[in-house]
Amino acid sequence: MGRTTRRFRIVGKVQGVYFRDSTRAQAQRLGIAGYARNLPDGSVEVLAQGALQAVEELRRWLHHGPGSARVDGVAELLVEAELTIAGERAEGARPGVDAESKLASDPAVEAPPVPDSGPVFHVR
Repeated sequence: MGRTTRRFRIVGKVQGVYFRDSTRAQAQRLGIAGYARNLPDGSVEVLAQGALQAVEELRRWLHHGPGSARVDGVAELLVEAELTIAGERAEGARPGVDAESKLASDPAVEAPPVPDSGPVFHVR
């Protein structure tokens, strides 16, 4: 199964209605890494990386969101690069060393342990 990275911009009544937290819950359930953040214009931006089928399911969910939201539209952009999302374990990384530390000039610098519970989805 292929992996994909997509960025979404959701417009409507999507701030102040638990849209980001609900998106995080959906993403974690689906094993998706990424983030959800409020934008100054009142919309929400979501970056999602994971299995193609899981990201498609999240995309469908974003079109309605939680019951307290009103989604007027969803714009989508396919991201053509594999991203390293902070907090997600890098392939070959040692426990306790995150992807940024792994790439640092001193790989012995320890970072807080990365949980083995799966991909990380941030709310900003």
